[in-house]
Amino acid sequence: MTDTADPSPSRPQPEPRETGGLRAECGDCFGLCCVALPFFASSDFAFDKPAGSPCRNLQQDFRCGVHPQLRERGLAGCTVYECFGAGQKVSRVTFGGVDWRGDAGRAREMFEVFPVMRTLHELLWYLTEALGFPGATALRGELRRALRRTEQLTLGTSQELRALDVEEHRASVGALLLRAGELQRSRTPGRKQNRRGADLAGARLESARLRAANLRGALLVAADLRHADLRGADLIGADLRGADLCGANLAGALFLTQAQIDSARGDADTVLPASLTRPAHW
Repeated sequence: MTDTADPSPSRPQPEPRETGGLRAECGDCFGLCCVALPFFASSDFAFDKPAGSPCRNLQQDFRCGVHPQLRERGLAGCTVYECFGAGQKVSRVTFGGVDWRGDAGRAREMFEVFPVMRTLHELLWYLTEALGFPGATALRGELRRALRRTEQLTLGTSQELRALDVEEHRASVGALLLRAGELQRSRTPGRKQNRRGADLAGARLESARLRAANLRGALLVAADLRHADLRGADLIGADLRGADLCGANLAGALFLTQAQIDSARGDADTVLPASLTRPAHW
């Protein structure tokens, strides 16, 4: 991955990491996740909603009218979605604060750009975390270049973002993140389990020794991980919906997001990385 020239002065400049630009600020968004994305009646959603159609609970101010009761109303899926700040970037930067209502063409563009931006912002989150890995100091130059390149892509026009091969960029960054994660996990002595992409749905893993394990993309839906040792485990893309993390130790877990934690179950004894918040429903 090569570096590129700085963005033109006529374009908005990247947000400094300390501004919290990689966390959703729903008050600065035009309710994009509630309109652009589809969902289907299931245990996570009480009803169907097609892509591009506003959710029945979306209000005129782009706020959710039932936000405090989402779980009680069968909309738990809404509570675990994280856009990593892509919503406000599309709303306020890409489209300059002009919303999607009243212009079908603009709405279509905005809804196409949103998932692209969401992918880019998720990559920014992971790259920012990887830059803090003590074990990945040899990769810091590459990580910084990838971060700058990804930031620059987020500042593209609607046309540029829609034309971007975001999956190619994800694959390139993903390979770098894999190397960073392996270097960081190598700091933990001893044999480490490799369960990358494993189907562990409903698996009985109580008190399992998974320290510094590779669990990238693992399916851990409803898995019993009570009191499991997950310190330093790589959990990028792992599906933790309904997983029981009561008493589990996830200190130093790599690439673990708030959305993953929100989708799982835990208790007061669950040890989380310092950057994450204990969900209110635990």
